[in-house]
Amino acid sequence: MARSSCDEDILKLKKLPSDKEDLDDDKAAEKIVKLTAGLGEEDDQDQEKPFDPVVERIKNGKHPDCYQQLAKEQHPKFLVFACSDSRVSPSFILNFKPGEAFMARNIANMVPAFNQLRYSGVGAVIEYAVDHLEVENILVIGHSRCGGIKALMSLDETSGTTSNDFIDDWVKIGLPARAKVEAQWPDATFEEKCILCETESVNSSLVNLLTYPYVRAAVADGALKLMGGYYDFVNGNFKLWKADFEVKPAIII
Repeated sequence: MARSSCDEDILKLKKLPSDKEDLDDDKAAEKIVKLTAGLGEEDDQDQEKPFDPVVERIKNGKHPDCYQQLAKEQHPKFLVFACSDSRVSPSFILNFKPGEAFMARNIANMVPAFNQLRYSGVGAVIEYAVDHLEVENILVIGHSRCGGIKALMSLDETSGTTSNDFIDDWVKIGLPARAKVEAQWPDATFEEKCILCETESVNSSLVNLLTYPYVRAAVADGALKLMGGYYDFVNGNFKLWKADFEVKPAIII
């Protein structure tokens, strides 16, 4: 359609010298300008890049005012462990704004026990958040329909084989939670056990957090609180509970 429009304009230009009107040079030039003003516009539009909603969201989702202050430093009050699941963004669930929460997301929102030889990525997050940022709360959020928990409950420990390169080994962090569910609710269906384990895995992670010396020290001093959460996005509700551990400050002898 753009090419047809251009052809029509060109034909009009060719007719200018024989136009019935007695045009002087100035009038002819003016008419040419008017006729050529629209040439190429449609072609340019055809060459424009298609609308990209992702790019537009990034362009329109900035917070220039708050980032002026955050560019200098950050003082988040929370360290949040959440699942990588695309349906359960902590910022969306709890309305965190930039600078309010230091976050770590992984499969099934698990926190492994302190181990400098494995899971150093998780350890680095905890150490930085507690020792350097001095967060006041650590929140571990589980959620409904968690694929990681389903993988945990589906593990076949008798075969000695795995079907994934990384997932099976990672979700084994939650084996204590699975064992508790199997022991206390042996007659529950598989689906029911998955739901129960989604919460018990959070509690297991809260216990594991205390194996980190900086976490234990901060909790003992009253400078840090540990909390568990569960987001049921199917029914639209969120549960929050405090982990009450009697942790006393170390006694120097």
